[in-house]
Amino acid sequence: MLLSSYAGAADKLAHVTILATGGTIAGSGATSTTTVGYTAATVGVERLIAAVPELAKVADVKGEQVFQIASENMSNEHWLKLAKRVNALLAQPDVDGIVITHGTDTLEETAYFLDLTVKSKKPVVLVGAMRPGTALSADGPINLYNAVLLAASQEAIGKGVLVAMNDQIHAARDVTKTNTSTPDSFKTPELGMLGYIQGNKPYFYHVSSRKNTADTEFDISQLDTLPQVDIVYGYANVNPVALNALVASGAKGIIHAGVGDGSLANSVKTGLVAARKQGVLIVRSSRVGQGIVARNGEANDDELDFVASDTLNPQKARILLMLALTKSSDSKQIQRMFYTY
Repeated sequence: MLLSSYAGAADKLAHVTILATGGTIAGSGATSTTTVGYTAATVGVERLIAAVPELAKVADVKGEQVFQIASENMSNEHWLKLAKRVNALLAQPDVDGIVITHGTDTLEETAYFLDLTVKSKKPVVLVGAMRPGTALSADGPINLYNAVLLAASQEAIGKGVLVAMNDQIHAARDVTKTNTSTPDSFKTPELGMLGYIQGNKPYFYHVSSRKNTADTEFDISQLDTLPQVDIVYGYANVNPVALNALVASGAKGIIHAGVGDGSLANSVKTGLVAARKQGVLIVRSSRVGQGIVARNGEANDDELDFVASDTLNPQKARILLMLALTKSSDSKQIQRMFYTY
């Protein structure tokens, strides 16, 4: 049984493994006032741990450098390797939780991929920083401390993959980066964060009702690649050049990040319909960032054989469609998955 690891609250500390992947939390700047224009992914995991000696009070921590990249370079292959490593570690009885340090640009995507592919109820927490460790106002150390505290807690068990940023707890499915540079960038618009971390304790106020981790149908243990799924952005005067090029390049699925409620401009609708007839799965999402994309709302999805993304933003809809295509090419089954996860 996982034991609580709050400072002074238990005789035995939980065992937490930190998997480092790079990003700003491992970055450095030219001066102490450099908060933009720094170099990401320069500090190794052992230095990250050594910089926060207070970690020893809340968990028995080990570190492992999985990647050392800026997160805009995160790929499907990185995700598969990371998910397999997380699953292998969580299968060990001496690992109670995982913390993953990550660049913020694609942190929400990696978190959701793991939310769908981790096969354990043990806590998995992603954490990053909006400012490098060399900055006067570096947020990485406290974020890392909070993430380890959360991963070591009993309260986090069974809550799905979590994101710990800015003293807040967010669900992987719904959190998103909302600002280019400020420390409070990570938010869960409308649906709301799950809770806070305060006084060496996590406080949960609600949880997501969507299935995750051990309760999903996805298994990546034997996968080395994922189906090609790309995103086409909607805008005024949109032309079909990008869509047609992506379909021609071999895309198995297209996420259409439409305007409003996932509306389809006539200039791209023809291409989307043609792609679907060729077997390409089409998911209508929205560039808006909040709200449900209504099935049979701005397009007759039943007639077109399209899928509606529900509340998933385009980048997360892409992740779910990639994994869905490893299980089925039936649009009805894939629509079920979008309402389940």
